[in-house]
Amino acid sequence: MGGPTIPWKSGRVDSMDPSDVTPDGRLPNADSGPKGADTSDAEHIRKVFNRMGFNDNEIVALSGAHALGRCHTNASGFDGPWTPTPTTFNNLYYIMLTKNDWTKRDWSGPFQYEDRTKRFMMLPTDLVLIQDAKFKKYVDLYASDEATFFKDFTKAFNKLEELGTKNLVSTPWV
Repeated sequence: MGGPTIPWKSGRVDSMDPSDVTPDGRLPNADSGPKGADTSDAEHIRKVFNRMGFNDNEIVALSGAHALGRCHTNASGFDGPWTPTPTTFNNLYYIMLTKNDWTKRDWSGPFQYEDRTKRFMMLPTDLVLIQDAKFKKYVDLYASDEATFFKDFTKAFNKLEELGTKNLVSTPWV
């Protein structure tokens, strides 16, 4: 997909016991406070990720995964891609976030933003990344420096993959 090679360790044990399933609330909601991007969304994102040991830099780096894929109404209620290259991992999410004017989408679904072409969308928790000064400095950095984004994403994603695990075995890439 064009992104960095991320170190991976095997040995994580899966469970078929329903009591071992991650409870709701472990990942951030797309819009946690008043409708639209709001300071409470920044607080919500930090609360969720700080609990897992992630700082602002890592939060913004992980948000860059929105470069991939799209939202589907049948899965999340939200609709549309973040970028025109949803199968390519790059820093376009940050570029789109900073270079476009985002307005409220007029539709029957949940509150989300759209660009002037109405082809791309952002969630309230995306927009808060450019409204909160502590987050924005990393958004600006990643918009201008894809190599730094890849380096920081690699470290943060690896940390996310290995949370709560033990006795993992390094897997060499061929």
